[in-house]
This record gives sequence, structure tokens and C-alpha cells, in this order.
Amino acid sequence: MSSRREALRRGSIAAAAVAAGAGIGLGMRPARADAAVPSPAQDRAIFNFALLLEYLQAAFYGEATRQAGLTGEVRRFAEVVAEHERAHVAFLRKALGPHARPRPQFDFGDATRNERSFLKAAVLLENTGVLAYNGQAANLTKPALAAAAEIVSVEGRHAAWISDLAGEPPAPRAADVGVSSTDAVRTLQSTHFLKKR
Repeated sequence: MSSRREALRRGSIAAAAVAAGAGIGLGMRPARADAAVPSPAQDRAIFNFALLLEYLQAAFYGEATRQAGLTGEVRRFAEVVAEHERAHVAFLRKALGPHARPRPQFDFGDATRNERSFLKAAVLLENTGVLAYNGQAANLTKPALAAAAEIVSVEGRHAAWISDLAGEPPAPRAADVGVSSTDAVRTLQSTHFLKKR
């Protein structure tokens, strides 16, 4: 009988293969379908997907802090998290070196100018980031997993903080299993924040 961890690992690998079709529109280079064993090449594919998430978050919070629509603790959240997300981008770009994907263009519309819209978008982005990292954890080599864990722990704090500010439970579940890269891409596409080239 397979353990829960092994079942989740196999499911994540299968999801990464399915993500190939979903990721093409975002310029993703997903993990190979037959890459059942973590490898440096698979680490690069997953880190490039994480870099897309971090680019988006860094740009979102950076733009929000330049607008006049946020006040009080919500503005403080955006300022603190903008710095963290820029640091995550820098870390992933350094880890990927010449393999790092370019920064895409974004259009956040009203989400960075209106506090209610900002809260809704930030809750979605932070929770999607945590679930996406968790969903790919089993597909990373041990050194890459250790690096990703340092980022996802901070992303989890961001998700709790913004959920609390938005009046939502900061920790609604005892465990976050993760989502497939396909589901994470679908969520990102639903925001319409990524400009199509």
C-alpha cells in the first residue's frame, strides 16, 4: 500500500506533465513528462515556474506601493512584502543563472489602486504561491527543496497576514497539500494580470 506522501508525489509529477499544455501560453518550460526522479533540469523548470509567480508578486506589490489607494496596515503589508518578493526574484534569478526566464509584462488594472480589489487579489496570489510551491516540493532535488522551503515558509506568513487583513481565517486548514502547476497556471490566467505577447 502506497503512503500518502508517495501518492502525492506521483500525483504532482503527473500534474507537472499535464501542465505542459497549460504553461505554453505563459512561456513556461514545464518538467518533462517522464522526469519521475528529481534532477537539476527539473529543478530549473520548477524554479522558472516559481520565478514567474515571484515576478508577478513583486510587480503587484511594487505597483501597489506606488499608488495612493492603500492605507494603514494594508499599505504596510504591501511595502514589507514587496521587499520580500524582490528578494525572492533575486534569489531565483541567481539560482537559475542564464536559465532564468525573462520578466513578463503585467497589467494589474484596479487591483493596485483600490484597497478592496488589492486585498482580494493579494489573498489569491499569496495562497496560490504557497500551494504551487507545496505542489512541486516532491519533484525537487534535496538542495533545491531546501532553498524552496526557505521561500515557501515566508510565503505562508504572507498568506496568513493578508488573509487576516482581509477578514478571512489566516489558517483555515491544518495542512496545505499543494496544487498542480496546471491549477496554479489556471489561477494566474484567471487574474488577467499577465499580458499576452
